[in-house]
Amino acid sequence: MDINKTTLGLNLPTDPRWVNIAEKKIEDILVDHAYCEQKAASSCISLIVLYPERRELVEMLTPVVAEEWAHFERVLEQLRKRGFGLGKPRKDEYVIKINGILRSGGSREQQLVEKLLLNALIEARSCERFKILWKNIEDQELSKFYYELMVSEAGHYHNFLDLAKTYMPEDYVMERWGEFLEEEAAILKTLEVRSDRMH
Repeated sequence: MDINKTTLGLNLPTDPRWVNIAEKKIEDILVDHAYCEQKAASSCISLIVLYPERRELVEMLTPVVAEEWAHFERVLEQLRKRGFGLGKPRKDEYVIKINGILRSGGSREQQLVEKLLLNALIEARSCERFKILWKNIEDQELSKFYYELMVSEAGHYHNFLDLAKTYMPEDYVMERWGEFLEEEAAILKTLEVRSDRMH
């Protein structure tokens, strides 16, 4: 996948100051990133458990679980190489706030689409952050590492959007996706630029 030709469609780019302060706190970023990968794997498992009758979902997300967990292991390796431990998980203010975008009620299909779009949004933002790290971080090993993860996350973002279109009409999905993007942009404007968070 040519990441430069991939449109993530995010309405608000990451504050350019983020990469500079993130590089100064790379241990914190790596620890937070490790937990992000763990949560991504857990989220896919939860979707499979909640919707086992959805064959397309099970078949598409099962390999994503394995890939996200492999990413978790790779981040642990980067921590070990630098003499860092995993540390404790930190409160993810970004994810807490964007969870508020989810609509309650509606049909089972609508609730599934809400969950899929939330996952797509997190993957898209992660991909954008990985791209920033790849292009700007001085550590060449980490630059290469984040390039590889960036390409993977772009694929996951598309997986979730494509799945959503399987369960609800495309017009509905894309209208709702536009609302997710608008609300996420508004949320980002309220969040402090943190040096110890991936999001």
